[in-house]
Amino acid sequence: MDNNIPILARQTDVQMNRPAEYRADVDLFHSLFFSLTPDDNYMEYQMKKAMYLVDESGMQQYNNLKENGFFNSILSSSSVLTLQTDSIMVDMPKHYFRYYGKLKIDRRSSTVVRSLVTEGYLKDIPRSDNNPHGVLVTNWKTLENKDLQDVEKNSF
Repeated sequence: MDNNIPILARQTDVQMNRPAEYRADVDLFHSLFFSLTPDDNYMEYQMKKAMYLVDESGMQQYNNLKENGFFNSILSSSSVLTLQTDSIMVDMPKHYFRYYGKLKIDRRSSTVVRSLVTEGYLKDIPRSDNNPHGVLVTNWKTLENKDLQDVEKNSF
């Protein structure tokens, strides 16, 4: 009803919005996984939220980074990592995605910008509070993570 005048309400097909939800889910997962501050509680919180959106391939990458001292280096160098999404390509029939972004690592001594390209597949699962889009990233892997720019800061 609109001012006591009946209006036609239509139910939209869930699949109509799926491409946008897939891109939003991929963007959210990458943001949670890569946008970090030098706070171990915050990093743990971000990883916990990210793990609701990815299969064991995400946990595998997390464990590899942890074993290689990635998270400890963020803490020890007081680095702030910020991810900027360039684009997300989704192949709907194959449920495949490719993510393109830039990771800015701001350290006391320098600022590094890295090119980040990942790929994976998307699986529909039931929606939940922890996964509101009902999408699980599967077989996720990093294709490219290379330095584009390394700018030294003045140290006085």
